[in-house]
Amino acid sequence: MAIVVEHDKRKHEILEKSFELFCRDGYEDVTFQKIADACGITRTTLYIYFKNKREIFTWSIKQLTEELESMLMTIIKDDSLTSEECLRRTLSWIIDACTARLQMFDVLLQYLMQIKKNGDDPSARVHRRVLRVQHLLSMLIIRGQKSGEFKKIPVKDANELLYSLIESAIFRIAVLAEKDVTSVKKSLNLAVDGFLKRSYI
Repeated sequence: MAIVVEHDKRKHEILEKSFELFCRDGYEDVTFQKIADACGITRTTLYIYFKNKREIFTWSIKQLTEELESMLMTIIKDDSLTSEECLRRTLSWIIDACTARLQMFDVLLQYLMQIKKNGDDPSARVHRRVLRVQHLLSMLIIRGQKSGEFKKIPVKDANELLYSLIESAIFRIAVLAEKDVTSVKKSLNLAVDGFLKRSYI
């Protein structure tokens, strides 16, 4: 059992150091050897944990998205919040988290462009990583409908609206380097206003 724990601990450390390296040097400039050097291990030892650079990167992103999902679940499980408050807080937190991880999105964009250049489908890879977040948004919309706070609108369409606004925000933050996300948050809040049974007008 101790060997398994030690293996997992080392793997986690490799992923953290690798991610720092990707953020600093960019996806294309990081090599398997650079990762091994940064972790203070040999390439042979690194092969025990991962088969190539791409696998390390995808695991790094997976680890990060799991941490983000865990933080989102903390908001969602807060019973003191109404469905409306929970949805607004979740959306605001997603935007803040994206802003705080600007370097990650820069590297992720490089990675997706590399995948596309190699003839792979970047949308399939993105979809796998965001599926859980979309599911959490659907849960919140359904919860609001059941509590009577939200209108009975198609959950899939409502989810698509929110997710499209989040994608637009990520593009503006990561590609256009916008630092003020006030207008993005206003757009998301306006979308939530449209879900409510009561009218703000």
